[in-house]
Amino acid sequence: MGNSKPMTTPMITNTALDTDEDGETVDQKEFRGMIGSLLYLTATRPDIQFVVCLCAHYQASPRTSHRQAVKCIFRYLKFTPELCLWYSSGSSLSLRGFSDIDHKSTSGTCQLLGTSLVSWSSRKQASVSLSTTEAEYIAAASCCSHLLWMKASLSDFGLRFGRIPLLVDSTSAICVAKNPVLHSRTKHIDVRFHFPRDHYEKGDIDLVHVVTQNQLADIFTKPLEFSAFVCLRGETGGNQHHHHYYNLPG
Repeated sequence: MGNSKPMTTPMITNTALDTDEDGETVDQKEFRGMIGSLLYLTATRPDIQFVVCLCAHYQASPRTSHRQAVKCIFRYLKFTPELCLWYSSGSSLSLRGFSDIDHKSTSGTCQLLGTSLVSWSSRKQASVSLSTTEAEYIAAASCCSHLLWMKASLSDFGLRFGRIPLLVDSTSAICVAKNPVLHSRTKHIDVRFHFPRDHYEKGDIDLVHVVTQNQLADIFTKPLEFSAFVCLRGETGGNQHHHHYYNLPG
């Protein structure tokens, strides 16, 4: 990798990985070692969370295409060695969360304390959703549970919060959470996923619409083109150590 060309993003936009059963197999031990190292690194580099988790799905039977995708991540890391999470001493202690999904139901969520990213995730939804609205709603439920856990933990330090904003770019998912009437299209949704609705009614959270361009969780759901990736990377904590922290939208 020493002589390889650096990359500006960890994965090329529109890259489609699959099991590639006809592809050439590669050394499983080596591939798992590469994935293990990258998973360890995601603790401080949220910008590679999505692509690392995506490549990790193919550890059982890795192919050349999967190894090439992993090599792209290392080439990106070579290009951005100075990036780090930045926790500003002047940041406020307001709490907020973002949730999003892609068309393949990969959920992305992140939680921020002020302008500091403190928790994030990227995972495939375990249940099958019949609509984008349902998938967005389930992702919001996951983010909501994280926010409430953080709220309870921070209360031990004397911090108090009103309604915590949970930012979602699906107006239909917000309507499902805020409307207590069960429509025919939402009756099949498992009761446990109505978590956001319950806590909206209790006054714990507030589901707020955010335009897609400002949806920070988007970086945890799919590969993005360079300009969008760099913008969201900055907002979610991936900054050069000598730079000031970006302000969040809104």
